[in-house]
Amino acid sequence: MLYDPQRLLLIAGPCSLETEAVTFGVAECLSALAARHPELNIIFKGSFDKANRTSLGSDRGPGIEEGLARLQKVKNETGLPVTTDFHLPEQAAPVGEVCDVLQVPAFLCRQTDLLVAAAKTGRVVNVKKGQFLSPTEMRYVVDKLEGAEAAELWQTERGSTFGYQNLVVDMRSFSIMKGYGHPTVFDATHSVQLPGAGGGKTTGQREFVPALARAALGAGADGLFFETHPDPDRAISDGPNQIPLEQFPALVEDCLRVWSAVHRCS
Repeated sequence: MLYDPQRLLLIAGPCSLETEAVTFGVAECLSALAARHPELNIIFKGSFDKANRTSLGSDRGPGIEEGLARLQKVKNETGLPVTTDFHLPEQAAPVGEVCDVLQVPAFLCRQTDLLVAAAKTGRVVNVKKGQFLSPTEMRYVVDKLEGAEAAELWQTERGSTFGYQNLVVDMRSFSIMKGYGHPTVFDATHSVQLPGAGGGKTTGQREFVPALARAALGAGADGLFFETHPDPDRAISDGPNQIPLEQFPALVEDCLRVWSAVHRCS
């Protein structure tokens, strides 16, 4: 299994694999963190296609061919496992040839064909709970993946829709979803999004990421998901909720202290 309960699972990377400079700047930072902290289990994440942009004209990233080549290069040069999200069942097989973990996007978490295709790759499947689902409804998503004989699956909480253009995180989610027998991850940066609130684009409140990440670990989350970028204000997507790369190591080390304290007490 890729998940190790004795190590803090950390999925991190830029929102989009927008350039080689961004991709490898973040990958090198994560590789250095992994070398300093063997108690971290780090998975590099980057998207080859941002298929759910608010506006038709928004930059979607490098595409599947270039994106997967870039992820393979990250694996080769850093030794880190890698993950990316995919949006069509036919993309699962080529993504599975490169990625150790296939990420099912929140908006697509109930798409049966997508879940089955991910399971058939034999890779880990990390499925994000839709903003429109309660944690109890994730039972049926898990049932589909188990029925399709997924080799390993993780569940990621990313907040629930609360009125217009806002998300909230129900900290009970981690206990509820862990009851289905699989690890739970907290997506700390997408949970502070303000969807569509930026005049044709999504904005966010990154200042709340550290508090929510610490709270999720205290509530029993098995891992954390962060997006980080060398210059978030110039990122092609999710800039307002990404963590500046220069601040990222300190944030992770802070979270690691919380995780260690929780595990000593459990």
